[in-house]
Amino acid sequence: MFTEDPGRIPVHQRDVSYRSFLRPDGLWDIEGTLIDTKAYDQAAIERGLLPAGTPIHHMRIRLTIDESFTVRSAQVDMPATPFGECQGATSPLQQLAGQRIGGGWRKIISEAMGGDRGCTHIRELLFGMGTAAFQTVGRYRAHQRTLAGEPDPVMLKPRPPLGECLGWAFDGGPVQRYQPQFFGWRPAADGVDG
Repeated sequence: MFTEDPGRIPVHQRDVSYRSFLRPDGLWDIEGTLIDTKAYDQAAIERGLLPAGTPIHHMRIRLTIDESFTVRSAQVDMPATPFGECQGATSPLQQLAGQRIGGGWRKIISEAMGGDRGCTHIRELLFGMGTAAFQTVGRYRAHQRTLAGEPDPVMLKPRPPLGECLGWAFDGGPVQRYQPQFFGWRPAADGVDG
């Protein structure tokens, strides 16, 4: 638990959120929002004086995906940016249509809109949208199976992140309880599964 220091002065706030929706056509909308504000009035280079709480960055992305995590469409809205030129960072997002969220997602994003072809903040949002997509589709399908009286398998598609966090450590309790076939497993020294 954090201990709060009453003498602290608020300076900067970044709010990042993700929301997901099942659409009537069976596709999924995964939405990400990023907002940066300051707790004080600031002079923006091109926008003039921004009162405290006015977003310097406000970006929204909507990825529409199908059940296979393939991006069907990508939309971006940038209500607040430091420069007018930042709006040009929206068009490379269209290169994500047809791409699949999964292994290599960060590389796909970087190839489509890395460097000065895109926007740092849009890329940051997109990285997390992959996780939001996996949290959305698999868990909702498991919820539907539960409502239908069917078993809720722990082994989801895609598989749990075995060996990628403490909760799914190969020698940890959750793996021993729910994925015992992987309990104690170790990747090969050369990084190639054997």
